[in-house]
Amino acid sequence: MSKHYKVSYDARPFYIINNMTESPLKERLQSCENGPFGISGFSIGHRGGATLQFPEETVENAIAGARMGAGILECDVAFTKDRGLVCRHSQCDLHTTTNILLHPELAAKCTVPFTPANATSPAHAICCTSDITTDEYTSLCGKQDGFNASATNVEDYQHGTPDWRTDLYSTCGTVMTLDSYITLIESIPGHRNFTPELKTPPAEVPMPFNGYTQEQFARDMLNKFIERNISADRVWAQSFNPPDVYQWIAEYPEFGKQAVFLDEDGDTPETLPTASSFERLSALKAKGVNIISPPFGYLLTTTADNKTIIPSTYAISAKKAGLDIIPWTIERSGPLADVAKDGEYYYGFFAQGVHYDGQIYVVLDVLARQIGIKAIFSDWSSTVSYYANCFGLEYGGFK
Repeated sequence: MSKHYKVSYDARPFYIINNMTESPLKERLQSCENGPFGISGFSIGHRGGATLQFPEETVENAIAGARMGAGILECDVAFTKDRGLVCRHSQCDLHTTTNILLHPELAAKCTVPFTPANATSPAHAICCTSDITTDEYTSLCGKQDGFNASATNVEDYQHGTPDWRTDLYSTCGTVMTLDSYITLIESIPGHRNFTPELKTPPAEVPMPFNGYTQEQFARDMLNKFIERNISADRVWAQSFNPPDVYQWIAEYPEFGKQAVFLDEDGDTPETLPTASSFERLSALKAKGVNIISPPFGYLLTTTADNKTIIPSTYAISAKKAGLDIIPWTIERSGPLADVAKDGEYYYGFFAQGVHYDGQIYVVLDVLARQIGIKAIFSDWSSTVSYYANCFGLEYGGFK
């Protein structure tokens, strides 16, 4: 890459700002429109950082996320049949995120081969990274995550990208191993850091897998960074599986200091109160967890009149427990005018107060300023990087 490399933003931050109602926040964001813009550790590239438009977990996605200023870039870590570690958001999503079904010799190895749609059932397939070797995996092309449930052949099954995304860059995304991801991030100008997520294998891949245990999988992920001489303070290891996090704390204490527990225990109105309890969150802290990472919707609610977005009980409890917070994922929801009627996941708990795209920066401002998040994952890094640059934020957020 050019030695004159510069962070640059596309039109999206400016579109969001223009869509805001008049306010001091809008004025401040408008005042930053000519930069200067740089890299910020407050901005974490989710699945690469350009997933809104680029195939996830690919070289092209990570390069785009980095260009948009993401200071930390993600690789979700799954394993192959020969125990290679690769970047893929799920152990078993190759049928919707790659072109594996267009390779008959590889499609034949899928856990559940392709079945065309018929009068009573949708098209179906399940293809896992553990179905194929690392070399076979790296022969695939990444594509936008999606599928056509009405498909009667594998060619038609490739379609299904949400209409608010695009296939413009879904030509043949270059998939990555964990090792090649590290090489790529180290090659990008500016100081970038790493956030690998250990993916919990689904029911289709029971552990141990041919003798490969979850514990060894957790070790292998961090050992790769040690092998590559990457300092522990540059790595935010993540997992939804608490035993993984506790293992890192015990066996890799330097990495364990900023191991991230991904929390999805409050996804329904019935479970959120328990997930939000101070007793639960303080117990995690007592076990050595320093960073918790919920969907950002857990952290927000509205005033009684639904006019103002405010911190939730979860946010208040997590802060009281002494936990740092890194939520996920901004820019993964499509047009905000639709989130209430669609029952959208991230905005679901406060959708009654969300009506237009300009509120993305209102949401981000409440998360950053009132709750004090340390950083946030985004599917389009320029949105978060612009805000971070405007307020001078690095990893750690407002002081």
